[in-house]
Amino acid sequence: MTNNDMLIRLRYALDIKNTDMVEIFELGGMSFTKEDVLNMLIKVKDEEEAPENYIKCNNKMLEAFLNGFIIFKRGPQQAKPGQAEHSTVPVKATESPNNMLLKKVKIALALTSEDMLEILYEGGVTVSKGEIGAILRNPSHRNYKECGDRFVRNFLKGLTMKYRD
Repeated sequence: MTNNDMLIRLRYALDIKNTDMVEIFELGGMSFTKEDVLNMLIKVKDEEEAPENYIKCNNKMLEAFLNGFIIFKRGPQQAKPGQAEHSTVPVKATESPNNMLLKKVKIALALTSEDMLEILYEGGVTVSKGEIGAILRNPSHRNYKECGDRFVRNFLKGLTMKYRD
């Protein structure tokens, strides 16, 4: 599953408008026009046969979108007294985009582990709390588990069922 596919499915599942997509990217630190966003949202079966205006979404762009999505949904994080102001924690180079999507959507929508289990169940996957925990861990943790495309696809399907019905 490509990063563009994840953007397309997340946008559909949560009914995010094009203007909101532009705003979310800006909140994440990247500027795109509405046309650029629409070019990212073109469904392509094979990237070699993609139209010339197609924009491939790399991990940095996906991360910027997800960071912006957190700010869009929850507001900017307030610095605690005596704490230096910091930007969003960058994702480790070893972290898969699938794991990043699950983590950041969980944060943005303020989902609990039980909510995640319910969404995955609606999407057709039955998992344990331990498996969810392993996917949400830091990549350097010994119990970290990389999330597969099928898992993310079913999570986005469950989100669609929960938020669009």
